[in-house]
Amino acid sequence: MKRNLVFFGLILSVGFVIFFFLGRSIYIPILNKFRGRETVQSLKEKIESTTLERLKADFEKVGLNQFPKKIIIVGLKEERRLEIYFEKENQIKQLKNYPFTAFSGDLGPKLKEGDRQIPEGIYKIEYLNPNSSYHLSLKVSYPNQFDKSKAVLDRRTKLGGDIFIHGKEVTIGCIPIGDQAIEEVFMLAQNAFNRTIKVIISPRDFRKNNVYPDIEKINWENELYQMIEKELKLLPEN
Repeated sequence: MKRNLVFFGLILSVGFVIFFFLGRSIYIPILNKFRGRETVQSLKEKIESTTLERLKADFEKVGLNQFPKKIIIVGLKEERRLEIYFEKENQIKQLKNYPFTAFSGDLGPKLKEGDRQIPEGIYKIEYLNPNSSYHLSLKVSYPNQFDKSKAVLDRRTKLGGDIFIHGKEVTIGCIPIGDQAIEEVFMLAQNAFNRTIKVIISPRDFRKNNVYPDIEKINWENELYQMIEKELKLLPEN
């Protein structure tokens, strides 16, 4: 009996840990509502109409009359630019660009906690945060499986995390684009969140300059950059 209770407790503990890290999109909105803070839905009711009005001209240029249902986000570090693409009727088009409002680190992937590097790779948006200290934010899924596998290979630990696309004009490894811009990207992501939102973060735009940066600390950058370049070449150039 005692052994069964210990086993049951262990299963519960493991389940709690998994839910804590993977179930944020479920429990964070509930906690925010309980605390009287903003939820994604309450924020949507406040800013959707004004955001849509600001995006109206951009939508008209590409033949949209409402928020697209599928988007792709691209962060280009050397160009310091965030690009938004959308897919409609199996065709991908660029919607809008936003300049970074701050930058930290150098070209090259994030390797450890506190290195101030913006990650590089293929990620997704894990959840939307309407109560960010940086106005609003979108959580990027760093570290992904590729990051973790290379850390094992390099015998690195403490990879860091909490990487966001957010507002304001400061950063220590995230991508800031200012408050008005993050409101637009937040609403674009909210309307597309029922599908996976791909995030491509690259050291430079390999569609225009396919020279890979040489990163002294690692020996697998070519593998990473080939993967990123392949994804970028699926998208139309500016």
